[in-house]
Amino acid sequence: MQPFGTLKGFGVTFKHIFKKPITQQYPEFKRPVYPRFRGRHRLHRHANGLEKCVGCSLCAAACPSDCIRVVAEENTADNRVSAGERYARIYEINLSRCIFCGYCELACPFDAITLGNEFELSEYSRDDLIYTKDMLLAEPIKRIPVQDADLYDTPIPAYKSSS
Repeated sequence: MQPFGTLKGFGVTFKHIFKKPITQQYPEFKRPVYPRFRGRHRLHRHANGLEKCVGCSLCAAACPSDCIRVVAEENTADNRVSAGERYARIYEINLSRCIFCGYCELACPFDAITLGNEFELSEYSRDDLIYTKDMLLAEPIKRIPVQDADLYDTPIPAYKSSS
C-alpha cells in the first residue's frame, strides 16, 4: 500500500506543477474579503454629527475577552455629544485581547459599533493596539482598490476543478 500512496502523491504534484500560478500584486491590490468578515472596529455618527454611542456599556458586557472599556458621562445643554442622555467619554478597545467575535456589534442597540473590512492591524508596540474613541471614529487610513473580484474572490475547491 505504501508505493501506491507515494505514486498518488506524486500524481497530485505533477498535476499542479504545470498550471500557471495566480500572481497577486498585494500591496497595490487587495483580495476581496468575505461579506461576513469581521475586521477593524469602527464607531459611527448620526447624519447630524452626533455620536451614535450613548455609553450604555452593553458592548463591554457582551465581550467575552473583556477588551472593551466604556466610561459614560452625562450630556449637558452646552456639551451635546450623543442623542441620548449620556455619551461615552472614554471608549477603548484593546485589539491585542480582541478575538473579533462580533458580539459587541450584536449587543449594540444603536448600531454604533461595527466591524469593518480592514484587516491590516499589525503594530510594533502593544500600546498602539489600544484603539481610543478618536481612532475608532476616524475613517480608515488606507483605501486600496480590490483586484478583479471574479478571478480572486475565492479559490476553486479541488472537487469542483476538473481540469
